Amino acid sequence: MTGYRVSIGRIEEFEQDVGRLVELDEHRVAVFRIGDDLYAIGDRCSHAEASLSEGEVFDLTVECPRHGSEFNLVTGEPGALPATKPVPVYTVEAIDGEVFLELPAETET
Repeated sequence: MTGYRVSIGRIEEFEQDVGRLVELDEHRVAVFRIGDDLYAIGDRCSHAEASLSEGEVFDLTVECPRHGSEFNLVTGEPGALPATKPVPVYTVEAIDGEVFLELPAETET
């Protein structure tokens, strides 16, 4: 199944090297602007559920503010303990200055 795209604001609303929490449906997504690029990962640390949008950015990683685990903004993979599980990665892009986030399609149960 394919996902759906949602507008989450204008590119100038996203500060450089600072995370921004976006909550849509049941998704909590941390969005980061680094240079001209945008990255989006699941906001909750897979170890302690801290908000990754509040973490400090180093190159293409974000450090969990609670226990210092680092997550790759491209792959969602942890790069430092205590986290051992990745966080979800989302497609995000700017088109004509508007930022769009792609969310997975809802599944019927």
